[in-house]
Amino acid sequence: MSQTAVPTVSRASRPGHRQLVVSRASRPQRRQLVVAAALFVVALHVLDDSFIQPQPGTSAGDHLVSGLVPVFVLLAAAVAYPRLRPGLRALLAALLGLFGLAVGIEAVYYAQAGRLSGDDYTGLLATFAGVLLLVVAATTLWRTRRVDDDVRWRYGRRLLLVAASVVGVYLIIGPFLVSYVLTHTARAFVPVDRVGAPHEDVSFRTADGLRLRGWYVPSRNGAAVIAFPGRKGSQKPARVLARHGYGVLLFDRRGEGQSDGDPNAWGWEGYRDVDAAVAFLRRRADVEDARIGGIGLSVGGEMMLEAAARSRGLKAVVSEGAGERSVREFLDMTIGGADKWLGLPGYAALSTGISLFSNHAPPPSLKDLVGRIAPTPVFFIYGEHGQDGERNLNPTYFAEAHRPKSIWEVSGSGHVGGINAHPREYERRVVGFFDRALLDGKSE
Repeated sequence: MSQTAVPTVSRASRPGHRQLVVSRASRPQRRQLVVAAALFVVALHVLDDSFIQPQPGTSAGDHLVSGLVPVFVLLAAAVAYPRLRPGLRALLAALLGLFGLAVGIEAVYYAQAGRLSGDDYTGLLATFAGVLLLVVAATTLWRTRRVDDDVRWRYGRRLLLVAASVVGVYLIIGPFLVSYVLTHTARAFVPVDRVGAPHEDVSFRTADGLRLRGWYVPSRNGAAVIAFPGRKGSQKPARVLARHGYGVLLFDRRGEGQSDGDPNAWGWEGYRDVDAAVAFLRRRADVEDARIGGIGLSVGGEMMLEAAARSRGLKAVVSEGAGERSVREFLDMTIGGADKWLGLPGYAALSTGISLFSNHAPPPSLKDLVGRIAPTPVFFIYGEHGQDGERNLNPTYFAEAHRPKSIWEVSGSGHVGGINAHPREYERRVVGFFDRALLDGKSE
């Protein structure tokens, strides 16, 4: 009796199973497409920010390093991503996702300030792309996790990886990403006017072609003081000086408020703004060339010290709250032991990032510069409870400077809080310093 052979259909040949296999095989491909698209969006914003719509007063040529290097890294990552093992793919996606969030912070800030424009729109897209990359990193780790090994080793390994990731982000990755924010985001508006004295809107140009804008209180005694940086925290000392007849110039530093240029929260190249302010005051009929001084707060104090060391336009300098502005000053700090070595990687990463994203090498250490300020009188001020850098470094700066010089540790004061902690003594000391240096021809 013959039997009719019944054709068999393997599981792999069944239509439903074939569709399942294809679907599963396409998941990595879809993730690769998502990663490639996200990296393209982040690269597009970097190109837009650096070359297509750069900051007013700047050109594409000013951003060759900060624009081309990140784009090259992003493109190389897109090419390498499919060839990496799952763990490395997840790590790469996570790192570049954090970078996407960092480059988008600028757009988020300006959107909240109501100043969204230009490259900020691609910046918002970069933020979304960063989130996508982080999601891909998380899903890749979840789908490729090992579940066939010893439970103790499995969770111990994961705990070690998490701990290493946290330490790496805190010590190196975080500071490096923060550097992008510091070189791309600054106050987007002009602060409320509380100068308390009649003043005029002014503008002037720096030697590298940027237009800076600010306020000027005309002088009544032939002397003028630059209150720096910006038009917010500098208003309190400006009011004090204006009451004593001094002309006072407050202005938005480069990349801030209404001024041209790329911002740099750590003040690299900011001495050029001070030089331009001195040149502006020299052209004023109410100011004598030999009676121009400057008072700088925090990073403004650091820029004042550098400007005074580089030229002789300033005839008296008050620096309050100056501290470290790169890894160079950090190495000059007298702290020792674990604190210094644990902080060194972060400062190195921060300085490297600022150098990359600002297109400028780190400035010389202020410890090396302050010795060049003399014969210009210099007055160092720092708070008893100020930042670690200012409390540690101001005595060092004072020791390295030459006479005429003076120093004041303000008891009970925090960072640049001398005028609040002891307003009368602050006025007596600061105004007295400028009176002796600019009006009487004498100094401490």
